[in-house]
Amino acid sequence: MIDKSDQSRSTRLRLSLRQLEVFAAIARSSSTREAAGRVARSQSAASAALAELEAVLGEPLFDRVGRRLLLNENGRALLPAALALLDQAAELQALFSGEHAAPLRVAASLTIGEYLLPDLVAQWRQAHPNSPVRMDIGNTTEVIAAVAGMEADVGFIEGPQTHPDLRVRPWLSDELVIVAAPGHPLGAGRKASVRQLAQAEWILREPGSGTRQASDRWLLEHLGQLDIAFELGSTEAIKRLAAAGAGLACLSRHVVLQALQQGDLVEVPTRLPPARRKLALVVRRDKRQGRATEDFIRHCMAVAGAKA
Repeated sequence: MIDKSDQSRSTRLRLSLRQLEVFAAIARSSSTREAAGRVARSQSAASAALAELEAVLGEPLFDRVGRRLLLNENGRALLPAALALLDQAAELQALFSGEHAAPLRVAASLTIGEYLLPDLVAQWRQAHPNSPVRMDIGNTTEVIAAVAGMEADVGFIEGPQTHPDLRVRPWLSDELVIVAAPGHPLGAGRKASVRQLAQAEWILREPGSGTRQASDRWLLEHLGQLDIAFELGSTEAIKRLAAAGAGLACLSRHVVLQALQQGDLVEVPTRLPPARRKLALVVRRDKRQGRATEDFIRHCMAVAGAKA
């Protein structure tokens, strides 16, 4: 005998995971053609799935602007819940395989992604050998955009930037240092004066970088002005230019540690106060984190606790 309440629930449940999968893919790409490729469907099948979903909900989820599909208020409200449900479904599917269902999607700033996370990811993978990791590296502005736009599950940032949709958790401590080539006039070991620093040529990260924001706050407050000879989006290029004697660089101690130990660069002592900061991780406030993301965050926070 069929329970009438079960029958009623079955009748009301008209959403499908396939519809939500297509919806999430379109939200990320703003195109049914690109979304179809992401979910291995034809463009007509993706369009049909979206039409079915909007019919079930009785509301449009996108504004049609030319050939682009842009999330409207209804779509923005649905997206976090849809992604959480898809993550849960993927985890259910993986219960019997003993592995995380979906790739761990990480976004990280250059300093963190190139110098701090590789070892942590390698350690995490040793404990979760069947769990793939996708890590995108950019500047802090790009990381925040990726997490806010749900292109990444967790982000690691250097700057003070935030976003109303994100929750920021302090992580590791860091310090900015001024470095130069051993043969640079300010690389002889004597404390550089404010005047000498203000008159020197500088090699800095690009605007939008967390390191650039922090160095601007620190240096401009005490020097008043900077003669910026180079703005680069690569920390390695900055180190090479500085080692070649092209100017002073201001970078994270994590970034220059090996170069200082090898003698390629020297730290320029100054009378400025120390420039310490907290690196942080960010997640969406309204999105339930998947098992892989939660495990990885716990792993990273444990490392931070061990270093505290």
